[in-house]
Amino acid sequence: MSSSKRIQFLRRQAFQRQGGRCCYCGVRMWLVDPAELGGVPSERAAAKVKCTAEHLHPRALGGADAPHNIAACCAHCNHTRHKRQRPPEPAAYREDVRQRVARGSWHDQWVYGLGLLARRSRGPDGSAST
Repeated sequence: MSSSKRIQFLRRQAFQRQGGRCCYCGVRMWLVDPAELGGVPSERAAAKVKCTAEHLHPRALGGADAPHNIAACCAHCNHTRHKRQRPPEPAAYREDVRQRVARGSWHDQWVYGLGLLARRSRGPDGSAST
């Protein structure tokens, strides 16, 4: 299987495993067609909530194309994390993003208006986080 086909397969698996939500911000993403979300204002806007494959441990630092290292992430979170000179660790980045989501300052307002963000999510230990 080619590398790109493997990434597509792993992205689809992660998308399903995560219930179609971004591992950082919790936004509902689309995988095949932006129409999956309904009411998205434009193709350009929809591109920000497209599902991407996020390498939790970057390939450049030895991260593998393997299920344990691939998470489903919206394009906005993925690109914003990797624009930084030194991308933060996934857990620290997730906490920063969730705080911004709670303030309503992470995504464009149409994302909040369409209700694409979960009000509260549960961590692995069952505790609520925003």
